[in-house]
Amino acid sequence: MIKHIVQWNHRDNFSEAEKKVNAEKIKNELESLKDKIDGVASINVIINPLATSDRDIILDSEFETEEALQQYQIHPEHVRVSSFVKECVQDRVCVDYQL
Repeated sequence: MIKHIVQWNHRDNFSEAEKKVNAEKIKNELESLKDKIDGVASINVIINPLATSDRDIILDSEFETEEALQQYQIHPEHVRVSSFVKECVQDRVCVDYQL
């Protein structure tokens, strides 16, 4: 199994209400990818981290293999969702590792 964790901050040019709406859409869109892309074991998106956190949105996902992660990254559905995410966030941080 491969763990794929990505973290972002909201862009500053959005109001608090817009940030909330964007975060909900990001969560729904990313979590829906589990049923659309082979090799995805789990996807969980956290949009309400504690105030002590350094990031606003966290993607916590697992893939069956490293190849499944690579296929996920280029899958048209992921590319579509990723385009929306990039419009809403900044400061992307990612870590991938084998379990």
